[in-house]
Amino acid sequence: MAWFKRTEKGIQTPTENKKDVPKGLWYKSPTGKIVDAEELAKNFYVSPEDGYHVRIGSKEYFEILFDNNEYEELDADMTSKDPLKFVDTKKYGDRLKDAQEKTKLKDAVRTGVGKSKGKDIVIACMDFAFIGGSMGAVVGEKIARAIDHSIKNRIPFLMISKSGGARMMEAAYSLMQLAKTSAKLAQLADAKIPYISLCTDPTTGGTTASYAMLGDVNISEPGALIGFAGPRVVKDTTGKDLPEGFQTAEFVLEHGFLDFITPRKELKDKINLYLDLIQNQPIR
Repeated sequence: MAWFKRTEKGIQTPTENKKDVPKGLWYKSPTGKIVDAEELAKNFYVSPEDGYHVRIGSKEYFEILFDNNEYEELDADMTSKDPLKFVDTKKYGDRLKDAQEKTKLKDAVRTGVGKSKGKDIVIACMDFAFIGGSMGAVVGEKIARAIDHSIKNRIPFLMISKSGGARMMEAAYSLMQLAKTSAKLAQLADAKIPYISLCTDPTTGGTTASYAMLGDVNISEPGALIGFAGPRVVKDTTGKDLPEGFQTAEFVLEHGFLDFITPRKELKDKINLYLDLIQNQPIR
């Protein structure tokens, strides 16, 4: 009898002995390149095949930027409320609870203070996984408090934006954060403390209209989507076809809204270089 024919009918392997293929062994980039997940992580979550920068969150950025991944998280337990009792396809309160359970995050931004290349820095980093990185009252408050910490301790401030814009479930409360964070950054500037803004994919809506474009140095990762309204909305409003590469980091750089585009593996060195130059300190 051929080796591939069963001698006995039915599956004989006990359930406890079956082996499943672990999830996440491979990553497929938008250009169709297949990358080993472990290799991707070692390469700062950038595809070595085509240079595509995979979206990552505050956990990964903190690992990249803080020395030995050592930092003190600020306002770690601050969470959003539902003052408007907002309901769309589900209650906002339920949506918050689901997002917290799914992402293990409290809200769409985390803030921390630690050392980067041996010197103190305050970093606020948004998480797109939490309701699209939307900016609500807690996001604005945590950023404002992080800036206050920078001013009080005279420590440079880095903002990493990754957001779909203002959180509609909080309506005007959300829109107020644009003015609030911008005012805090004005206080930071008055105190002559450097502010670096890093735009990642995507940086859109109210974040672009406020803190994301107010840095002493505005930088971005390659290929990031940066804009206010989305390309479809802009096209429908203007009635014109959009230029090739519209709202990519490269397009925005060419039109003067960014200072530099920096690959992820160079972020730590370049951010600290800019801070040293701004403060007229020896380059690390």
